[in-house]
Amino acid sequence: MNLRLAIALLAALLFTVFVAVNWAAFAAPTTLSLLVAQVQAPLGLVMLVVLGVVVLGFALYLGWWQGRVLLETRRHTKELQSQRELADKAEASRFTELRGQIDARIAELGARLNERIDASTSELRIEVQHSANGLAASIGELEDRLQRGERPNWEPMRPG
Repeated sequence: MNLRLAIALLAALLFTVFVAVNWAAFAAPTTLSLLVAQVQAPLGLVMLVVLGVVVLGFALYLGWWQGRVLLETRRHTKELQSQRELADKAEASRFTELRGQIDARIAELGARLNERIDASTSELRIEVQHSANGLAASIGELEDRLQRGERPNWEPMRPG
């Protein structure tokens, strides 16, 4: 039981006790003027009936208002849920698009790397070929000198 309901019930109980204790005053007949006529009636009971009608009117209004709020809350909840689903779908599509862009970029970088490796390999082959040709020429020159009986112009290494 929430605090407002407890306070309302306590107020109703206190009012009921007040009416019961003062019942004789509430039931005492009095002359009441209705502007066009005069009537003999108990003023306390007339005021109790008016109070009851006002409280009942407020209770009906409160129930109607709370029903409207509940319907509006449900409508907002459904709308928020649909917006959340749209946002989730948009986010998923952005992630998919980002994944595609990343894959494309990785493929592009892989192709560049393969091109560089191929270029470096060809340059290295050319360098090795030049070195092999130079080495073969030097060996050929040494063979020619040895066949002609020339002594090489380098001295053997002596231990140290």
